Amino acid sequence: MGKGFYISKTVGIVGIVLAAGALATITALPVVYSQEKSKNNEVKSTDPTMAPSNEPWDQWRLPQTLSPKIYNITLWPRLQPDPTGLYIFTGLSSVVFRCVEKTNLILIHSNKLNMTKHPTLIGLGGKPAPTIESIVMHTKTQYMAIHLKEELTAGESYELYTEFLGELSDDLGGFYRSEYYENGIKKVVATTQMQATDARKAFPCFDEPAMKAVFHITLNHDPATVALSNGVIRIFARQEAINAGQGEYALSVTGPILKFFEKYYNVPYPLPKSDQIALPDFNAGAMENWGLITYRETALLYDEEISSNENKERIITVISHELAHQWFGNLVTVRWWNDLWLNEGFATYVEYLGADEAEPDWNIKDLIVLNDVHKVFAIDALASSHPLSSKEEEIQRPEQITEMFDTISYSKGASVLRMLSTFLTEKVFTQGLQTYLDHFKFNNTVYTDLWEHLQKAVDSSGTTLPKTVQEIMGRWILQMGFPVVTINTATGQITQEHFLLDPETEPDRPSEFNYEWFVPISWTKKEAVQSLHWLLQKTGDGDQWVLANINVTGYYRVNYDDENWQRLLNVLQTSRQSIPVINRAQIIDDAFNLAKAGIIETTLALRTTLFLASEMEYMPWESALDNLDYFYLMFDRTEVYGPMQTYVGNQVKNLFDYFTRLTNWEDVPPGHTDQYNQVNALTVACSTGLEACMTLVKTWFQQWMENPNVNPIKANLRSAVYCSAIAAGGEKEWNFAWEMFEKATVASEKDKLRAAMACATEPWLLNRYLKYTLDPEKIRKQDATSTIISIASNVVGQPLAWDFVRANWEYIFNQYGGGSFSFSNLINGVTNRFSTEFELQQLIQFRDDYAHIGFGSGTLAIQQSIERTTANIKWVEKNQKAVLEWFKNPS
Repeated sequence: MGKGFYISKTVGIVGIVLAAGALATITALPVVYSQEKSKNNEVKSTDPTMAPSNEPWDQWRLPQTLSPKIYNITLWPRLQPDPTGLYIFTGLSSVVFRCVEKTNLILIHSNKLNMTKHPTLIGLGGKPAPTIESIVMHTKTQYMAIHLKEELTAGESYELYTEFLGELSDDLGGFYRSEYYENGIKKVVATTQMQATDARKAFPCFDEPAMKAVFHITLNHDPATVALSNGVIRIFARQEAINAGQGEYALSVTGPILKFFEKYYNVPYPLPKSDQIALPDFNAGAMENWGLITYRETALLYDEEISSNENKERIITVISHELAHQWFGNLVTVRWWNDLWLNEGFATYVEYLGADEAEPDWNIKDLIVLNDVHKVFAIDALASSHPLSSKEEEIQRPEQITEMFDTISYSKGASVLRMLSTFLTEKVFTQGLQTYLDHFKFNNTVYTDLWEHLQKAVDSSGTTLPKTVQEIMGRWILQMGFPVVTINTATGQITQEHFLLDPETEPDRPSEFNYEWFVPISWTKKEAVQSLHWLLQKTGDGDQWVLANINVTGYYRVNYDDENWQRLLNVLQTSRQSIPVINRAQIIDDAFNLAKAGIIETTLALRTTLFLASEMEYMPWESALDNLDYFYLMFDRTEVYGPMQTYVGNQVKNLFDYFTRLTNWEDVPPGHTDQYNQVNALTVACSTGLEACMTLVKTWFQQWMENPNVNPIKANLRSAVYCSAIAAGGEKEWNFAWEMFEKATVASEKDKLRAAMACATEPWLLNRYLKYTLDPEKIRKQDATSTIISIASNVVGQPLAWDFVRANWEYIFNQYGGGSFSFSNLINGVTNRFSTEFELQQLIQFRDDYAHIGFGSGTLAIQQSIERTTANIKWVEKNQKAVLEWFKNPS
């Protein structure tokens, strides 16, 4: 599944889309591959509050007695409401399964489906099937339990036939309804999202990833509608979007990426076609249904005049991520959700490789450091983090499965696989990967199967490692966290220690490896790059500066003795080009986080930003801004804020002037990351009150308000301009933005305006906006939680958003589903600024008050927020005075 909110599984690979006159196709890519509610009195229902027993229907995992082979499914969604206003679908399903062990019980997943006819069972081996004695629906564990009078025979095959009815609701899960308006006419789309445990809402099924089967799907639909299923490459979307050419960019890059992965995996694309469709309502970023990939509109549609460079990058990386899954995840599938990290981490890593193939001038592979490595460090440094791979028994319930779709699985998974590929070499890595895919195609695996194939590749290549692949990687996979490697250049000693943002906390989990890792260290003295080493003793380095973890290929932080820190600071000030751009970003990120953990002084970390006054590269600036954002979160309600604004404004002035000379704010810089840095220059200059910047954005926004049909603001700059102008304005500017939001037909433009309206500084405007998030006619359900988070990121809006979430938690939880991928983001987002004892007690009270309702996929986020707030309180108490003095007199 694409990042965004953050698939691959047996029935999760099934994708179905049916639209009422709403879809159109554009030219096929020149790549061809050969290859009504009712109740059945005979069906009983269990009380979900009943105490669980040891019976199989009270367990979260299916027994291994039955193995599905073939499904034949017919679905008929009604795209018009019935007389009661309800949208429904009906269906027929027959599943052929083999009995592995004799049993008198058929357990099959079914959630929110009403059986409209008594299920029937027939034998396919010449003998009649046992008679069905009773059927019981277990709503808590989401099973239909079919009790038989006699036992099924091991080795025999049977066919179970069911007829059912379900609601085609707008809850964004299972078989659901999406609506939008085109030329004033309401359009209805029936579509699917079955990751991770929602296929059971569409039809009865054995809904576990190891229960792979062949699916034959029939859709009943009106001839005026378009029906799509998994099995010519085509792009589908709203007719208006297709007519505007918004699918052309996605179409142009899909072919090159598919060809790249065929070569990378050394396996031909396994299906005859690959359709991609943009949906108006979609909770995740995308879903890699085999042969029919579904996307949010912002992850697939691009408008040359309106969409930004960032939008373009998101489209190509999400497409690459989903296409990577067609092999790694669909062709070969992990056995259970505890190994989700391998599926999603791998796709996250190689999405950069596929995107680089389609856009080779972007140097996009470097951005994994900012987008994934640095991002996940912040989570994995908490004592409440978790290992990449858990025990199967720890991941059972649907909400536990959903929690696995987090930053650890995606970004840490990608980071450690990138590290593995680097120290093995890409040649050895891909060789092992190719034999793994060939050996396990159309089957299921556990992550150690990949280690075995990589080890074979290592052995055949003659590569020397200090331990086996499994021994090295076991420490990165089976224990949470990562090390900080400390290099003492005076003595040559190198040590490692488990890095925790709050060193006084204890990890939630014990580790059989005692939180020690086999660490591959690449390092340089002066400007000569040295070879790879494995955490060994080194000789003293005298007065030479040393820099470790070149290009941040290793998943660890680096600390040095004071003298080497000073030497690195001097190099940054006098000859920063001696240090690779990625490592200039790394030095900043490591220093700030080492300071947060109390390992080095906070003023030392702040000194790593001094060289930015002359830095014009994107990665160091972005790293600095990401880390200074923590200072804004902690201090934008204190006396530190003024001096900090002055310092940051002084540092960014040269960057702002540089782009003024280079582009005069009318032209687009030629480089991919230069375009990002132009946005940074404008954003920071305006946020710190630089007069020239404020004049620009106010003038542009006023010109647009005077002539709404002609937007003078360049696509890349719109997010920054909209936010700054709305923050500086009032009700008139906000209402204009809302009007433009409602009229916008390009999804990325709607997203920019939606986020910018959260920048308002009038509390009543923000409170009104918060209420809009509970009205799907104003803010789509897929966007509700991210809108609340945007408001919470505003210092004025944060307490309003926190009050709003607490007051409406039961409604939000029930309406947006306990399995929503965005709950952890919501909880983290509204508590990010917490740094006082009062806020900590409020957070604890929130956890206790709503325990009876639950937090779904946000359960772990609650604990992480409490831990983070506790650490923030300690950090602010310790550092506020020194930080204030430094910003007053930076040196």
